[in-house]
Amino acid sequence: MRRLRLFAAVVVVLVSSLASTAAASARVPQGFVGVMPAPPIYNRDVNLSHQLDSMVASGVESLRVEFDWASAQPYGSAADVPRARAKDFQTIGGVPTTFTVTDKIVGLAAQHGLSIMAVVLVTPPWAAVASPAGNYNLPRSNSSFASFMSALIGRYGPRGSFWRQNPKIKRVPIRMWQIWNEPNLELYWPNQPWAPGYVTMLRAAHDAIKRADRGASVVLAGLPNRSWDDLEEIYKVPGASGLFDAVAVHPFTADPKGVITILQLVRGVMNRHGDRAKPMFATEVSWPSSKGKATQFFGFETTEAGQASRVASVLPMLAANRRQLGLRGFYWYTWLSRDRCCDKSFEYAGLLRYSKGRISAKPAFSAFTRAALALENCKVKSSDATRCRRR
Repeated sequence: MRRLRLFAAVVVVLVSSLASTAAASARVPQGFVGVMPAPPIYNRDVNLSHQLDSMVASGVESLRVEFDWASAQPYGSAADVPRARAKDFQTIGGVPTTFTVTDKIVGLAAQHGLSIMAVVLVTPPWAAVASPAGNYNLPRSNSSFASFMSALIGRYGPRGSFWRQNPKIKRVPIRMWQIWNEPNLELYWPNQPWAPGYVTMLRAAHDAIKRADRGASVVLAGLPNRSWDDLEEIYKVPGASGLFDAVAVHPFTADPKGVITILQLVRGVMNRHGDRAKPMFATEVSWPSSKGKATQFFGFETTEAGQASRVASVLPMLAANRRQLGLRGFYWYTWLSRDRCCDKSFEYAGLLRYSKGRISAKPAFSAFTRAALALENCKVKSSDATRCRRR
């Protein structure tokens, strides 16, 4: 998949931390520890299966994967599909659809016992309203987005065609569907004010998901910056609370304790609106090791040593506070990054470094592995993320 991460300004300075820093005393539930396997992991010279082996060995149990609508349905009608590519497409709901990219990651993840949270975004040109240069296009009609959600569940849900066509692959259906990404940033949602339009999309997606799989979870788009205030904006839209099963937060901040502070502020908003029982996810946790390297600057960049230190600190904090927060899990952004000079900060976010076809571990990788396995009370993980050898 192509890289989709760009950022507007983020909140760096927070109120003094309210966080508890007590050590985690109990094993976290299955799926609590996750990563986002963003590009360049999909490059042809990267062995994706080997990378999933490494993820499992390091304690990863869940993946947050981008499902690119524009890549899956690039053509609006069969007549538009180039003859040379016709064999790659099947018509679903009248739209030519290819699952080539997503079939690979879904199949390999299932073979490794890894669950998936699918974040669905990127409107194909035929379905889009043009936006200012550099911003993401929004759908002209939310019904087309909802139809794509139905197609995805028809492929990867509990009764999905992927499992029928691949009976030797262990069934690990996708049950968590995240609707869009960071709509509180103009980059992802050019139309302002953003909340009413986003909730309209959310309603269409929610209805399609629940029709296709009543037991699936609808996850709000991850909210960065002042996420607690932006969540309030969603709640202000009539009926919004009934359209999602979980809240998602991108708690970017300089201090690991600030991650817990942000999550506490978001939990407070949820509780005040009667959603005390709903879980939340930290769908992007990160400190890019880009200090002194990238031209982009948000205020939470650090060195490779600093990245490792923050990883080692934040994982036990997330586990220790998970019950009071109702935190179902977190995802480190990202597993693998290019770490190249003079680029965007998040090009240095990986636990591992990809350079000229070679992959090497950064200090954060060891820190992540030690902390994650400790949270799971594991000594060694097998090739299946659901199994481990206890201490």
